[in-house]
Amino acid sequence: MNSMQSLLAASVISIQNSCFTYPACQNCFSRLILDSRRFNCLKCGCTGEAKDASYRYRLSLKIADTNDLFDITVFGSCLDPFFGVTAENLQRYIQDFNQLSGERNTESSTRALVQAVETCFIGKKFIFGV
Repeated sequence: MNSMQSLLAASVISIQNSCFTYPACQNCFSRLILDSRRFNCLKCGCTGEAKDASYRYRLSLKIADTNDLFDITVFGSCLDPFFGVTAENLQRYIQDFNQLSGERNTESSTRALVQAVETCFIGKKFIFGV
């Protein structure tokens, strides 16, 4: 496995999914399995109450430099400045908004968030560590 790292200046072409946060294990950062009351990490075995699960950013992008297209995923707190809040707070805001608005279908809040993320990233050039 090549462990060489480099920088890549590229423009964002598209956002690959509409789920920008995920419940993350505090030990290994793997996705947690949540049910209504508990969480479980299949990778390291960590468990706890669902209300105590923390969230992490995961932004999947299609990017292009002058020669190639790439699919990349950006994880973690490096995205905090772009969203203006931590992933945990964004997740809480979304849940609170859906509860207060009485939305049973979260499609409208998801659509608004996707549109905001597309406006922030698509067509913009960034330097990615790969």
